[in-house]
Amino acid sequence: VQLQASGGGLVQAGESLRLSCTASGFSLDYYVIAWFRQAPGKEREWVSCIRWSDGSTSYADSVKGRFTISRDNAKNTVYPQMNSLKPEDTVVYYCAADYSADCSRSYIPYDYWGQGTLVTVSS
Repeated sequence: VQLQASGGGLVQAGESLRLSCTASGFSLDYYVIAWFRQAPGKEREWVSCIRWSDGSTSYADSVKGRFTISRDNAKNTVYPQMNSLKPEDTVVYYCAADYSADCSRSYIPYDYWGQGTLVTVSS
């Protein structure tokens, strides 16, 4: 059972980046997949979430209107598309899976975590 996150990198402010999170070893049918981010010395912050069963999504206010999360059923993969990136979006991003129908904004319920991918936005 594994989540593999990728797609981070260095971009300039205003540019876009697409991350990905691929699940292997288990089906996502009854899971929600969330993205969190964490800056050094700070708590892990919930960013967005998608319910695999129906594709419903939710977003933190800090990214609403800029980030869009989608899924590819055939690839067992979730893609957060991040547009209009800001320097304050510079942190490590993690994907996580929770066997639930509800997107918790707390990191505690999530059972599986990807390894994290660094996004750096220069001003």
